[in-house]
Amino acid sequence: MDIKARNNIYLGFDFGLRKIGVAVGQLITKSASPMPILPAKDGAPNWQQLDKLIQDWQPCALVTGLPLNMDGSEHEITKAAKKFVTQLEERYKLPVHFVDERLTTKAAREFIYEQGGYKALQDSAIDSIAAKLILEDWLKAH
Repeated sequence: MDIKARNNIYLGFDFGLRKIGVAVGQLITKSASPMPILPAKDGAPNWQQLDKLIQDWQPCALVTGLPLNMDGSEHEITKAAKKFVTQLEERYKLPVHFVDERLTTKAAREFIYEQGGYKALQDSAIDSIAAKLILEDWLKAH
């Protein structure tokens, strides 16, 4: 068995056109931690930074939020998120799992506000907290 199959490490993403939230988590505790945000241009991340994250963490799979309208229908960013997932699959040859991310940004804002009030909300990386919540949702379901 190789290290990827043993480590139970996962990287989670909150996809955005200008920035992508990132979290790292593991299956044993079903918990995740936010990581620094990846800058993106029209949904394309800085691939060198992402390559380094993949190399450093050696995840066994990736998890990304699927942005949907509240009624479950797709919108323009859904197509961009699916393109991002296709690129992840092709580039890293790892399984990529989708999680319905409706309301995760709202939940991330509430989490940050509870931790430190309005100032924390202004200073924080909401996208990486959203990635943490997305990843933890997936980990708890598996």
